[in-house]
Amino acid sequence: LLLPLAAFGGGLAATALVAGWAQRQGRLSIAGVLLAGIAINALCLAGIGLLSHIADDHALRSLNFWSFGSLGKAGWTDLLLAAPLMLLPLLLIPRAARGLNALLLGEAEAGHLGIDVDRLKRRLLLGIALGVGAAVSLAGIIAFVGLLVPHLLRLTLGPDHRTLLPAAAWLGGGLLVAADIAARCALPPTELPVGILTTLLGAPFFLWLLRRQHLEGY
Repeated sequence: LLLPLAAFGGGLAATALVAGWAQRQGRLSIAGVLLAGIAINALCLAGIGLLSHIADDHALRSLNFWSFGSLGKAGWTDLLLAAPLMLLPLLLIPRAARGLNALLLGEAEAGHLGIDVDRLKRRLLLGIALGVGAAVSLAGIIAFVGLLVPHLLRLTLGPDHRTLLPAAAWLGGGLLVAADIAARCALPPTELPVGILTTLLGAPFFLWLLRRQHLEGY
């Protein structure tokens, strides 16, 4: 029980630091969130490096396996304990679809439409810290699923978050399960960490997507 709760606490602390540094005149700056996130991420990676340095062989192997990402370490008991922390934001975040659609017009325009932009940002950051912290505590760092799936869906379904958010949840889960099956079958009898596979496939595709958007003038 302490693992997902501690992960949520750590995720919330990191999110609070990012949000605090990104504040400009009482408002959250998106550019500030990105830059502060890079700095806090580097600080956290330094902490992981320190733990790797002082860990024994067994703990070091577990830490390395977690850092690559895998679904093989989490059992049903772990999942049941972390499920409420993941399900709560999964149910609440889609209710912000209207506000996210308004934000597509710009923050000032969304404010004119009656959206409390700063409150919406804080609510979403809290929900994301809750869900992601609990999920990462069980599965480790599995990269690029959260980057690829929303972009793919935007190309096919459009930018309406009323359909984009639930579709991203379903397709992201399906893609992760498919990648996990492929990782288990790639190098038998060993199991390839699924995070390595998603990075190998996702990074080139994401670079192609950025190149495509650049050529099309987006």
